[in-house]
Amino acid sequence: MRNELADRRSTTAPAAGIVLGFACGLAGLLATSEAFAADAGKTAPRPPAFVQAADHPWDGGDQIDVVFGLSPDDTSAETGIEYLVLMCGEPDGDYREVGRVAADETARDRGEITLAVSIPETDRLEPFYFRVVAVGPRGQKSSPVQTTEPARARAQLISGNRVWMGIITLVISAAVVIFIAIARSGRPLKIRKIAGLEAVDEAVGRATEMGRPILFIPGIQDMNDIQTIAGITILARVAQTAAEYDARVEVPTCRSLVMTAARETVQAAYLSAGRPDAYNEDSIYYVTDEQFGYVAYLSGMMVRDKPAACFYMGAFFAESLILAETGNAIGAIQVAGTAMPAQLPFFVAACDYTLIGEEFFAASAYLSGDADQLGSLKGQDVGKLIVGALLLLGCLLTTLASPKISGEAAAWFQTLADYLTHTVLM
Repeated sequence: MRNELADRRSTTAPAAGIVLGFACGLAGLLATSEAFAADAGKTAPRPPAFVQAADHPWDGGDQIDVVFGLSPDDTSAETGIEYLVLMCGEPDGDYREVGRVAADETARDRGEITLAVSIPETDRLEPFYFRVVAVGPRGQKSSPVQTTEPARARAQLISGNRVWMGIITLVISAAVVIFIAIARSGRPLKIRKIAGLEAVDEAVGRATEMGRPILFIPGIQDMNDIQTIAGITILARVAQTAAEYDARVEVPTCRSLVMTAARETVQAAYLSAGRPDAYNEDSIYYVTDEQFGYVAYLSGMMVRDKPAACFYMGAFFAESLILAETGNAIGAIQVAGTAMPAQLPFFVAACDYTLIGEEFFAASAYLSGDADQLGSLKGQDVGKLIVGALLLLGCLLTTLASPKISGEAAAWFQTLADYLTHTVLM
C-alpha cells in the first residue's frame, strides 16, 4: 500500500510543477501587458502641426485669431485630445491660458482649428505671442508650439459684424427719404384710418351738444417720457377742435413741467383756430405728484362734473382701470392711447376707442398731415416689412433644419439659419 502511494506522488508531482509554472508565466505576461498599457496611457500626444496668429479682420480691435494644426495623434473624438492656448507679451515670458478647445469633425476635415482670443481694451496694439499645447485624456501635455512673430489687435474702420445691419439701415433710410419726397411732391400717401383719432371730432361735438367739459389726462409720467410727448401732440388736435366747437377742455396734470407744456400747446391750438380769446390757462393745472392722490382727485372730479368726453393719452399704470371704469360709469365717450402692454386690456374693455402701441405714436403724423412726418411713417413701414420677412425666413429655415423634414439637407438649412441669426441679425 505504501508503495502505491509513493508511486502516485511521484507521478503527480511533475504535473503540478508544470501547472504552477504555466500560471506564474501567465501572471507575469499580464503584469507586463498592464505595465505597457500604463506606460502607453502616460505617453503625451505629439504637438500641434503649426500655430499662427493674426488680427481678427473687420472688428473693433478686440480679438486676435489663433490658427493651429491638429496633432497627428488627434484622429478621432475617441482620442480625447484637447488644445491649450496660451498668450504672453514676450516670447519667453510667463504665458497665461486664454482658451481650451477640442477638435470637431469640421476641424478634423480641415486639419486645423481657429480660435478667436479676446484682447482687453487696455492691451490693444500691444504685441502678443501664442503657444499651443496638445493635452491628452489623462492630462499629459505635448511640447508647446509657439508663434515666431507677435500679433497685434487693431480696430478697423468698419465692423464686419455690422455690415448687414448697415445695409438694412441704409434701405430703411432711403425708403424714408423717398416717401418724404413723394409726399412733398403733392402725391397723396395712403394711411390706414385710426378709429380712435377719427373719433376726436365726434367726442368734442358730443361735449359741445351736452354743454359739458372735455377731460384730457396726459398720463402720469414727466416730459422725458415719449408717451407723454405723444399725448401732448394729440392734446393739440383735441384743443384745436374744442376751440372750433367752443367747448371747454380741462387738463389736470401730475407733473409741473407737463402742465407748462400743455398750456403752451393748448394756447397755440386756440391761436391756430382763431380763438385766442377763448383760451383759459386755469383749465390746465397741476394736482399732485402722488399717483393715487392724483387718481382720487380725477375720479372725484369725473363724478361731480360728469365730462362728456374723456381722453387718456400717455403712460398709465395701476390707475388705468380706475379711470376707465369711472368714465364708463358716468356715460362719457372715452378714447385711450398708451404703449403700456399691461394696461391695454383695461382700456380696451372699458373705453370706446383705444390707440394700441404704435398707433399712439403715429398720431402726430396722422393728425398733422405734414409731408415729412407722413413720409417718415411710410418709410418705417418698409423696415417693418424687412423685419417681418426676416422672421418668416428664420422660422422657415429652422423648420427645414430638422432631419425628419429635409433629411441630409438639414445641416445646410441649419447653417443658413445660424448665419441669419448670428450674422444678419447680430
